[in-house]
Amino acid sequence: MGRVTLNDVSKAAGVSRATASLVVRGSSRISPATTARVQQAMKDLGYVYDRAAAQMRGAKTMTIGVIVPEIRNPYLADLLMTIERTLRVRGYTSLISHTSDDAEREAEILATLAERRVDGIIVHPSQKHGLGVLDRYTKQFNIPIVTTMRHLEETLAYVGPDNEMAGRLLGEHLRSLGVRSVTLVGGPSESSARTDRTAGLRAGLGEDIEFDAGGATATQTNYSDVGQLAMAQVFDQGQLPDAVVGYSDIVAMGMYVEINRRGLQPGQDVAVAGFDDIMMSSWLTPPLTSVAMWSEQVGTAASELVLRAIEEGAQFEPEWQLIDPALRLRNSTLGWRPRTVS
Repeated sequence: MGRVTLNDVSKAAGVSRATASLVVRGSSRISPATTARVQQAMKDLGYVYDRAAAQMRGAKTMTIGVIVPEIRNPYLADLLMTIERTLRVRGYTSLISHTSDDAEREAEILATLAERRVDGIIVHPSQKHGLGVLDRYTKQFNIPIVTTMRHLEETLAYVGPDNEMAGRLLGEHLRSLGVRSVTLVGGPSESSARTDRTAGLRAGLGEDIEFDAGGATATQTNYSDVGQLAMAQVFDQGQLPDAVVGYSDIVAMGMYVEINRRGLQPGQDVAVAGFDDIMMSSWLTPPLTSVAMWSEQVGTAASELVLRAIEEGAQFEPEWQLIDPALRLRNSTLGWRPRTVS
């Protein structure tokens, strides 16, 4: 039989490799029963713990895991490119994964990154992420974690755009146009970003303007195809609102398709706006009013924060950094005029 490995021990004991590793290193976080089972497997298999090799492995791997829900969205693509570039300058390699916004897949990726002993993790959590999951990795495996775009526990470091301010800026603009009704279209229903944008829109519009937070048109993904489907639902509800706001510019692009398909003109028959201000927003006809959410600033700040967390170790105090958004006005709202009442 060849050299007995920790994988052999973990299989024999019926535990994960990470758990077996914690036992052989004398961790107090593992229950006495599990510890005894792993130790018995070590004895039965003749496993010898190479402490010198383990000490060598304790050095930095110079890798950082980066997890996002998807990579087709241009905003997230720019975010990933910024993170990769910022970390590379500091000598780190990014291990990039996407979850398809699935919490189970996210858990698998987190476990794999922990096994590969990454020095830190930047994660855009899935919308159904279980509270406490990331906290367990920071405490059990001592991996610094920075969340981005969707915030979870206050105990976790976070970097993202100020979504509530973004909603408020857009709401105030629509109010200044004289709109009387607004519907938010698309966006993951269980996302903190959608919740914050909704609160901001409500505050910016004021109580006298009819506002539909679009719960019926919330979507599981953030693509243009679901934007078209969600906009069709708005039409099918009957009365078309004065303004429709896409959860993102990608969603708004799909909304354009459906508005045109219904024989109407975005920016004239209905005011349209979005969030993110991706490059393609200004290429649409008419150009799309959007709130710039600064993917490069978010990516740079998240990268710098996880690097600081790695350097400070146990002394690191998790903090939240919110990036101020900016409103970009274009003809999709500026060309709209209140409908005359006959």
